[in-house]
Amino acid sequence: MQTHIQCLQRSPNNMLKNQIVFVTGAARGIGRGVAQAVLEAGGKVVLADLDNTALDNTRDELCSSLNVPGQSIFTTRLDVADAASVQKAFEAAQGHYGQINGLVNNAGITRLGPNLESEVNDWQQQLNVNLIGTHLCCTRFAEILISAGTPGAIVNIASNAGKVGYPNMAGYNASKAAVISLTRTLSTEWAEHNINVNGVCPGGVDTPMLREVAMSVGARIGEDPDDLLKTMVPAQMGRHIQPLEIGRVIAFLLSDAALIIRGQSINIDGGDTPY
Repeated sequence: MQTHIQCLQRSPNNMLKNQIVFVTGAARGIGRGVAQAVLEAGGKVVLADLDNTALDNTRDELCSSLNVPGQSIFTTRLDVADAASVQKAFEAAQGHYGQINGLVNNAGITRLGPNLESEVNDWQQQLNVNLIGTHLCCTRFAEILISAGTPGAIVNIASNAGKVGYPNMAGYNASKAAVISLTRTLSTEWAEHNINVNGVCPGGVDTPMLREVAMSVGARIGEDPDDLLKTMVPAQMGRHIQPLEIGRVIAFLLSDAALIIRGQSINIDGGDTPY
């Protein structure tokens, strides 16, 4: 535990100094952790999410806890599954900062239950947000960079679920496996434009989504959600991974120090997934 505390209290660095990073699903969970890590690394962030109130709260909390000026954070409403909303959000970010250097596709949803009981609409919602939303944001960001002739970096947040295939999560698993494949494809296609594309596959992260999973599974199998949540940890660590720990890996992947890492979807799940 002492090592964990020391890690989270490590001094900020400047590897993202003067960089503007657009983060989807930024109002809570991993998205908030990414935003904090970017600010720690000297960058500025665009917080994009559906919930304006939650965005404002997250902005105020980050400014207060990190003692960063308000101009380091810009918020914009975004529905990643809506092409018009994506266009509008990126235009707002460009209008505010003039440039965007990095994109983190974090927005995601899950619909739980046995595949035999799943509805087509459940699959469609997950694919629209987790896959199509990632595609729309990647494409718009790439268009901006290519038009300006500037380099950039993208990190797509997939999941170890896209490699493991957890039960009662077929639609989510499939959508995240598709994000892994999309990441590899875009890395190859956009290398000539100096756009570096990678992904990460978290697991066992202390987020509202993980708690929602515990509640859903607990109700189905008759177990207390709090007790179940305690078991949803990486075996080698014996604790939940914190969103900021995920964010710091992503901040590195956005930096020039990671230029030789390309098209990868890296497991950051405490050692649970072997490939």
